[in-house]
Amino acid sequence: MTPTTEEPQPSLPYGTPEAPRIAVRGEAHLEVDPEIARIGITVAARGTDRREALTDLTRRNTTALDLIKSYGDAVEHVETGTYSISPELTKHGRGERIRAYHGRVHITAELTDFTALGELTTRLADLDLTRVDGPWWDLRPDSPAHRQARQQAVHEAVQRAREYAEALGTTLAALVELADIGAENTPPYPAAPGRAMRSMSFAGATPEEAPALDLEPQRQHVHAQVNARFTMTPPQL
Repeated sequence: MTPTTEEPQPSLPYGTPEAPRIAVRGEAHLEVDPEIARIGITVAARGTDRREALTDLTRRNTTALDLIKSYGDAVEHVETGTYSISPELTKHGRGERIRAYHGRVHITAELTDFTALGELTTRLADLDLTRVDGPWWDLRPDSPAHRQARQQAVHEAVQRAREYAEALGTTLAALVELADIGAENTPPYPAAPGRAMRSMSFAGATPEEAPALDLEPQRQHVHAQVNARFTMTPPQL
């Protein structure tokens, strides 16, 4: 009979009397100023003639883009999203009779200068058939605040484990495991909308330039959690 080779067993998640283990969780909660603000701009046009509606939409889209780009380095990123032109059919009568054409273009702008943000949003909302949504405050993915929170969570885990060991009259011996938990459940960028401002301007607005909005940036909350396992010198119980 051929002898069978026993498969190696995985190491147990707990320690032994010779090498007791301590498992702790470290957490960090920071509140920091936002680094970027996003606004959404929707430019619209409406007309009974398809070509006329397209011409108006193109002109208003160019006007909005030129205004955004005139702020230079204050605007870090601008992009055009969805575009649509659709006919509106009459509610009464037979056949496919078109009453009007509706066109829309959506633009997203990302700003780092919050002083210019209030002025830009007001000037955009003062354009014909232009709607402004936002701002949504956020941090950059590589913001130092994320690194600071992770490091603080690790320090908190070490301190908590050290206090447990001291309560037993001993000291930590070695780090066995350090795991970043919850990473797979982290919400995608951006995390969540901040305070929102919504505005729409219509044709026939007064020619005077509207005053700039006074916007207060929303503080951002940064969280970090880690699981840590340590071995400690056997205590004298």
